[in-house]
Amino acid sequence: MPELATASKMPPADAVPPGLHQLLDPEHLANPYPLYRSLREHDPVLWDPMLCAWVVTSYAGVIEVLHNFSADRTPTPAQLRSMGMSALEPVAQVMVRQMLFRDGPGHARLRSVCSTDFMSRRVELLRPHIQDIADRLIDRVLPSGRMDVIADFANPMPAIVTAELLGVPSADHEQLKAWSADFAEMLGNFQHNPDRIARVVQSVADMTAYFRSAMQQQARSPRDGLIRLLMDASGGDAGLDDDEVIANIIVTMVGGQETTTNLIGNGLLTLLDHPDELARLRDDPSIIGPAVEELLRYESPSQHTARLAPDDMVLGGKRIRKRQAVMAVMAAGNRDPARFADPDRLDLTRPNNRHLAFGWAAHFCFGAPLARIEGQIAFATLLRRLRGLALAPGRLVWRENLGLRGLAALPVRFDA
Repeated sequence: MPELATASKMPPADAVPPGLHQLLDPEHLANPYPLYRSLREHDPVLWDPMLCAWVVTSYAGVIEVLHNFSADRTPTPAQLRSMGMSALEPVAQVMVRQMLFRDGPGHARLRSVCSTDFMSRRVELLRPHIQDIADRLIDRVLPSGRMDVIADFANPMPAIVTAELLGVPSADHEQLKAWSADFAEMLGNFQHNPDRIARVVQSVADMTAYFRSAMQQQARSPRDGLIRLLMDASGGDAGLDDDEVIANIIVTMVGGQETTTNLIGNGLLTLLDHPDELARLRDDPSIIGPAVEELLRYESPSQHTARLAPDDMVLGGKRIRKRQAVMAVMAAGNRDPARFADPDRLDLTRPNNRHLAFGWAAHFCFGAPLARIEGQIAFATLLRRLRGLALAPGRLVWRENLGLRGLAALPVRFDA
């Protein structure tokens, strides 16, 4: 049996093989999928010395990481100080309380409360209301014959829905969206944008103050929503304290907005790039369910996530040391030919489409039912109401977030 590779036996920096760090190249940021294919073909479990992490790009490997590796990866204040990032301590103090960065009973305790408002049966009842929101947004732009899909539709639609689910005024949705985009820097690639750290820290402070005030208002005048649910749980078996309530409101708010915004923007661009499939969906709206699943697979809003090895482990013939970081690249797994036939082809009725866009196992996105409904309504409404829909001239710009893939803007034109 060949000797297992470890990080200490990898080639020196001047002979580094391809790595996930290459996503920083604008060419790869615009289209990361050839890079993912190259990484998978080179080695589906690859040490990236620039990121000091293992990069996993096969479908089966990503599932194994999401099943068996630890999500408890928030750095402690001491670790941040040792890395010269002590300015991030206030953010880390919030993240360490979030279910996204917990395992076992701590994760299950928080998830069981937060997921109540997002169960399939409950969110299905919201479909008519979400449709009303989508139609109102289209009504605003219809006379002009042009819109920025991100600013005019993909940002506000999930932001309004999320505000209402939280139990805060929907009029605050623009501020919530701005905070959400800032916090997404932490979930995507804050280490590549150090100049934005001060803004992220300020946004976390502002969000914390906003939701603490919302809790005080709830105590005086209760209203339905996730804030109320979490506050009620703080006195029950879940035993949440105020800081845990606020931290998990924040992560739920961010998750409810960023991935859905990116699903709508990425998905519509994909359809515009594939006019035959766009026409197919427009002519047969009954395929909207599988169509959204294929758009999630083809252009995943959440590209990768990090885990830590809970013990010394072997993955893909590589010995991974305890507490070494592993990057599970869901977007690469979604294009793995070992799992998906002709994976670079868009097929809106692709059978057996068990993609990785919402993760897997214990940390599978509990907001998936809501995101699916929002995606279905968004695409059906855009294609039904915007005749002559086409990209407006200009260069597309992708947000500089390696983990949460989305467009900064998507200008389109249509028949007024």
